[in-house]
Amino acid sequence: MNADTLPALFRAQAERFGPRVALRFKKHGLYHDLRWDEYRDQVSACAAALIQHGILAGDRVAILAENSVPWLVADMAILSIGAVNVPLHAPLSAEQIRWQLDNAGAKWIFASNQGQFDKILQIQHELPGLNGVVRFDDVAENALTWRGFLQRGRAARVSLHAELSRRAAQLKPDDLATIIYTSGTTGNPKGVMLTAGNLLSNALAFRKVSSFSADSVFLNWLPFSHIYARTVDIYVWLAVGATLCLADSAETAVANLMEIQPTNMSGVPRFYEKVLTAVQDANPEILNKKLRGIFGPRVDFLGSGGAPLPLAVAEAYQRAGLLLLQGYGLTESSPVISFNRKDAYKLESVGRPIPGVEVRIGLDGEVLSRGPHIMKGYWQNTQETAVALVDGWLHTGDLGRLDDDGYLHITGRKKELLVLSNGKKVIPSHLEGLLLGDPCIDQAVVCGEGRNFLTALIVPHWANLTTVLGLPGLPETLARDPKVRTFLETRIAQALRPVAAWEQVRKIVLLAQPFSAANEELTVSLKLRRRVIVEHHRDEIEALYRE
Repeated sequence: MNADTLPALFRAQAERFGPRVALRFKKHGLYHDLRWDEYRDQVSACAAALIQHGILAGDRVAILAENSVPWLVADMAILSIGAVNVPLHAPLSAEQIRWQLDNAGAKWIFASNQGQFDKILQIQHELPGLNGVVRFDDVAENALTWRGFLQRGRAARVSLHAELSRRAAQLKPDDLATIIYTSGTTGNPKGVMLTAGNLLSNALAFRKVSSFSADSVFLNWLPFSHIYARTVDIYVWLAVGATLCLADSAETAVANLMEIQPTNMSGVPRFYEKVLTAVQDANPEILNKKLRGIFGPRVDFLGSGGAPLPLAVAEAYQRAGLLLLQGYGLTESSPVISFNRKDAYKLESVGRPIPGVEVRIGLDGEVLSRGPHIMKGYWQNTQETAVALVDGWLHTGDLGRLDDDGYLHITGRKKELLVLSNGKKVIPSHLEGLLLGDPCIDQAVVCGEGRNFLTALIVPHWANLTTVLGLPGLPETLARDPKVRTFLETRIAQALRPVAAWEQVRKIVLLAQPFSAANEELTVSLKLRRRVIVEHHRDEIEALYRE
């Protein structure tokens, strides 16, 4: 690839593949295709319309929408004119959206539907710099419609041809391309500044270590507002020239899998865990057949990222003939730092660093990374930037080690390390990974900072547990049943047999309902917000230590 920016790569691929199918999406219950040349036409129309409405190079343009073809078109159009895409997570509240739009100084916004538009209406009076709204659902009230916006762009393309060409010629790898606000596990979000070169280098490097081809079929369900899907699903697909299929939603991902039968899909561990627990069967052959049936016969490999993947889950998929490969990265690293290759992997690791990416372990065990994938810094936050970037090295906040073969192993979060009252140190994510290997446990949070023993908040997988125990009932009732508690305590002891005595969980709280993003207990990428969860269940945890 000779392109040095994503828009240049996009133009080259659209020219190369022309009438081939670029995107496949569902509308009114039926799948529709969008060709590469049609995709290019929409991008150029959107770019012209943005220029016509006064968007300059460097201006921030936001997208508040679920995954869709217009999201992809708007993203590439924003980048094509040298503006900066500020993607907002669709589940955010109006106040969270207001803060991010105000902090970024956004001048324009694309919104998906009435629900998202209502949020904008609530806060628009507090954002005098926000000059316009375009609605993807083509409702014209108090906003421009997507269809009308593209029509304006098509009508203006001839007169704006010179300006469009000038903007394209002036694009440079070091130009700011996007500001992504990290949901974070604590504190206010920080705006991660990623350049065109950051994103392109990461996509091309990831492509080098994969087995993708132009005949690959990707299924996407992870949110485009998150850097994981943004790079690995969108920009890697763009670099490969494959076909990208959009799931209706995260809730329909399994059904869409069975319809599309993709060759590749990226997901978070929580998704793979839930699918595995849903097909549990005492007969391993039946379990394996069910699992393969969900993902279809064409799967080349599956990717996992965003959070630690329990080894037991990866091994279960491997036994079913499905290669589930784990990678590692952060929003600040565009995001991929390391990934297991199809022809060189260790399931217990997050793989080797991808080409062009340097990794070393600090004196305190922290994972550090350097290379063309590392962010420019945090938007308008020099203090946090100085903490994260030291002499060109990104301090990830994760603890890890490199083995003799160069594979990276993540052992925990630097800030989440628990220190017991006897001075013993515990990495809770390691223990939680072991617990999640049990099909009767759906979620787990290990606690014990400053205490003399460990406790845990446990969300059972109620369907599997009731099947094993033969105890029907509602989760709220079963969570108080002594038989259930005794059963799970035994399973927990078995799961933690490989660890030291001080790493054993002595007491548990059983929770009827799972942790959720709606309660701010999970991030957008479904990572545990540990401090929030502990605060929500502080009284129950304290009761364990008083007993």
